[in-house]
Amino acid sequence: MKKPNDNPADPFKKALAEATKVMANDSDLSVAYTVDPSGLSGDSMRLPQVSRRMTRQEVLLARGTADALALRHRFHDDGVHAKYAPPGDMARDLYESMETARCEAMGARHMPGTASNIDVKIHNEALRKGYDQCQTASEAPLAVSAGYLIRHLATGRPLPEGAANVMELWRGFIENQAGETLENLDDTIADQATFAKFARQVISDLGYGDQLGDDPDDIDDQDDQAEDDAEEQQDPDSSGQEDASDDEADADPEQSQEQQQDEQQAQVSADDMADEETGEETEMPDGEAPLEPPTPMPPSDADPDYKVYLSDHDEEIRAEDLAEPAELERLRAYLDQQLEPLKGAVNRLANKLQRRLQAQQNRSWEFDLEEGILDAGRLARVVVSPTTPLSFKIEKDTEFQDTVVTLLIDNSGSMRGRPISIAAICADVLARTLERCNVKVEILGFTTRAWKGGQARETWLNDGRPQMPGRLNDLRHIIYKSADAPMRRTRPNLGLMMKEGLLKENIDGEALEWAHRRMAARQEARKILMVISDGAPVDDSTLSVNPANYLEKHLRDVIAMVEKKKIVELLAIGIGHDVTRYYNRAVTITDVEQLAGAMTEQLAALFDSDPRARARVMGIKRAG
Repeated sequence: MKKPNDNPADPFKKALAEATKVMANDSDLSVAYTVDPSGLSGDSMRLPQVSRRMTRQEVLLARGTADALALRHRFHDDGVHAKYAPPGDMARDLYESMETARCEAMGARHMPGTASNIDVKIHNEALRKGYDQCQTASEAPLAVSAGYLIRHLATGRPLPEGAANVMELWRGFIENQAGETLENLDDTIADQATFAKFARQVISDLGYGDQLGDDPDDIDDQDDQAEDDAEEQQDPDSSGQEDASDDEADADPEQSQEQQQDEQQAQVSADDMADEETGEETEMPDGEAPLEPPTPMPPSDADPDYKVYLSDHDEEIRAEDLAEPAELERLRAYLDQQLEPLKGAVNRLANKLQRRLQAQQNRSWEFDLEEGILDAGRLARVVVSPTTPLSFKIEKDTEFQDTVVTLLIDNSGSMRGRPISIAAICADVLARTLERCNVKVEILGFTTRAWKGGQARETWLNDGRPQMPGRLNDLRHIIYKSADAPMRRTRPNLGLMMKEGLLKENIDGEALEWAHRRMAARQEARKILMVISDGAPVDDSTLSVNPANYLEKHLRDVIAMVEKKKIVELLAIGIGHDVTRYYNRAVTITDVEQLAGAMTEQLAALFDSDPRARARVMGIKRAG
């Protein structure tokens, strides 16, 4: 008998989960229905939520998504995929899209019923991303179009309306550039490694061969050759040893082995004696006092009176060490989903920043050269006349100053929700924009490991609560992206800001000093540090046993030190909090939606050659 509180969707969800396991050929596969983005993480699958109403659209979308993910789980091998994956962004997008199409096409061949289900998923995705509204190829993503074309050619099925529109916008170009390679599609689709090589050839045909990196098969051949050479060198018959030794080894193998062991022991003993002799030579002469240990560094260069009760439990940690890769990917997908409506505006601002930076760089190229970077703009001549030689280009020297930018983001609990989400996505987009302009970017975050004091406070309590202990919490300084790491590799790390329980207290002074030290050690000629915060430094544990302005005074001292040294150009953005009382170069925004524009304008102003324009944006009064 059905109970009133039973969810009518439960039987369908259970049946779909069991069918998915069978299709994936994995009885241990875990299937969950969630509002989080759908996807695969090892042996766990996330499917779209199905409500109690069980609308037709919900049911069809869940079935299509389940089929697509089950086929990828069955026909896809992560090791093979990683081996042939290209490093370049566009090449990797093409590679990923074609591999997805291969898995879905394999399913359509073995289980024809999956094709119509997956069509629903593709149709839903195309409408959600506006592919049916695209009118020119420049509005449609080439990687998505290539994946749709591979699926269409492999299955012979027409695509849903929006997807077909995107495919047709690029189809002529793809078939003109890679037509001969595409003729081999049917021969490669059943084997992932063969198809990966096929996909790399298509990527090269489309003009992105410079993003493929080294040929993985050539690297394997070199490794095999190196192993063979090493074995030959270790072969006693070819080691060039004296004939007498060879004769002795052939005559009595056991005796030869014992002699070798004796010689090795003798060598070890000789090395030990040498070490002991070296140690005796470095000993201090009799009667001379031992060297005193070096004086410990003060906790703060800006304020010698600033104290830290216990720093043993502070940590400087990379974002990828605070969560598993699968969790980072899930959090990143959740971040993207939350901020999809904002991306268009942020991207427009980022493009504006890029144009202003490139105008400052005075970038120019030399064309029609015999070597350099392949000139994709002149490939059409080669297509029209195959006898025409390839044209290359090189970039001329530029006087644009070598620059590094650090974004220091407040990871305190008061930033939870939309502020931290927008800060993360703005950091992502600006980092990618600046990288395109050859400006290195570092993204850092700061918080504490515990609320209201961590192990430092426990130690202080056990020590009898000494007066004026100084900072009384355990710091957590997070490196989301180092300046030398490419954004494409660290992109999932920004999803960590969405992790429940990460955001706690904020001790701004020490975080700013940490970021400044990291920048001061770099070699770039120009260094820019942008702080994004929504309030004054707050740590209840510290402020409860120290003066009320203890952390705020230290922040002011650090800011004064940074601005006095002039190694780093410092600016700040306050979200709903007036930071102009701390920083000389600062702006306060009342609505978090203004963050993208504020970040873009401030960075653009720093690169503006007109000092009056810089002063207008930065709020600096003109001298005189």
